[in-house]
Amino acid sequence: MEQIRVIVAGKERAFEKGAAAGQIFDALFPGREPRPLAATLYGRTRPLNWAPENDCELQILDYSDDEGRRIYERSLRFVLLLAVRDVLPGARVRIEHSVGYGLYIRIDAPLSDETVREIESRMHALCAADLPFVRHRWKHEEAIAYFEAQGEQDKVRLLQYRPYAFFDIYECGGMYEYFYGDMLPSTGYLRAFALLRREPGVVLQMPAPSSPETPAPYVERPQMMRAFRENAEWLSVLGCTNVADLNDMIVRGDIAEFVRVNEALQEKSIAAIADQIAQRRARAVFIAGPSSSGKTTFANRLAVQLRVNHLRPLMLSLDNYYRPLDEVPRGADGRPDLECLEALDVPLLTQQLEALFRGEEVILPRYSFKTNTRKMEGDPLRAAEDQPILIEGIHGLNPRLTEGLPENDIFRIYVSPLTTLNLDDHNRIRTTDVRLLRRLVRDQQFRHAPFEETLSMWPSVRRGEEKFIIPYQEEADVMFNSALAYEPALLKKYAYPALAAIDESSPYFVTARRMVKFLNYFRSADCESELGPTAILREFIGGCSFYMKAK
Repeated sequence: MEQIRVIVAGKERAFEKGAAAGQIFDALFPGREPRPLAATLYGRTRPLNWAPENDCELQILDYSDDEGRRIYERSLRFVLLLAVRDVLPGARVRIEHSVGYGLYIRIDAPLSDETVREIESRMHALCAADLPFVRHRWKHEEAIAYFEAQGEQDKVRLLQYRPYAFFDIYECGGMYEYFYGDMLPSTGYLRAFALLRREPGVVLQMPAPSSPETPAPYVERPQMMRAFRENAEWLSVLGCTNVADLNDMIVRGDIAEFVRVNEALQEKSIAAIADQIAQRRARAVFIAGPSSSGKTTFANRLAVQLRVNHLRPLMLSLDNYYRPLDEVPRGADGRPDLECLEALDVPLLTQQLEALFRGEEVILPRYSFKTNTRKMEGDPLRAAEDQPILIEGIHGLNPRLTEGLPENDIFRIYVSPLTTLNLDDHNRIRTTDVRLLRRLVRDQQFRHAPFEETLSMWPSVRRGEEKFIIPYQEEADVMFNSALAYEPALLKKYAYPALAAIDESSPYFVTARRMVKFLNYFRSADCESELGPTAILREFIGGCSFYMKAK
């Protein structure tokens, strides 16, 4: 029998040709925790039941890797669909959005606690049966004919826009599904999950990255759930719930009107937030949110709307309150941790805000990131009662930042693009992918950063968000949803060529290839002329009149 030599994490061994990646990992690392979920070879993700044909070096993907978690989630969604088919035959299922470490899912059928328990029990039985996920390659017309016969018009319309002769379709338990991405070898790999009833749907709870063998505790997020629900309702009213709806608008030439309505909805939302701030007579407005949410543009647009309310807002940057580098706490790697709250001089911020609330003049600090020093030589500032102070920064929602200030004087805003546009009913669009797309375009346009540089920083950015922003999002008085359903179609022309140019030699090929596949579902939209000079997307593509010269 022909043999090949395989290297994994420095270990090398000969295997019979035909040995699957999962068998190779088990032989080299028996009982490894966390368990391998996939492999990568030359930057490409390979399922565990794939067998290398030549000598090679493989990398293990597990639940600590973003791509590993996506494979786990994708496979778990299939099991949920199988269970609903068995318990509630004919019920429509729509995978809506993430909620913490879970997925919110709408099932169009009466749901009782008993029914949800029955679905979860069926899921566990399907996993115990260790049913294989089998990949089939179908011709374009074959796939469309099948899903049309099943009454799944959402998939039919999506696939009609795909310019490929073949599709990879997965089968399990007699059900055929189209998921964009690899799957686990079988249902037996899915051990940790829980199904919770949350009207009007359910939450499919998955593990946290740090504890892959147990489902994470569910944390209620009422404000975020409300923001997602409002977005879903608006997209339903506008007739754009799946990508095929958006593509239809682009092909018909109706996208301009859709863009104008999206922009008007955002302006109305910002105006309503300004009204709340004015009614409360808040003195300090803290604005926070994850990377590439459009916070800076939002803050400037909010300032305009506050002026409509006869107020004269002032801007203050938390960046100027960084401590000198030698006073910043050290992280686990021994380097200064600039993302922790203790890196900011919170007592100084509190002292100066209290003085401003009393109508006193203060000299603002000015921090130099070039020298990592701070000097009290900024502009003097005095705030009258009609001058709320807008403060944008990573820690804006952390209660410890404002614990010394009168709560009635504080207003907190969380900004993030919380999209509910789906590829189809069973394939959601992740808000993190939308934000990454925004950041790639912005960094290239205005920071002269190649895509690979941004991709190299993204995991660290995400870890910081999970630690310092996401846990405090429910502390906000209001959430502003900066999502725009049309934006992937508009950003495609900026991002696609550079992403497609990243080849297998790059360590970021897996992410780049996934983003290319994501953008392939969208028709490009030539609608930039419909964006005003203060539109959120101008922060990323240019032409924003607040702080950038028009391109």
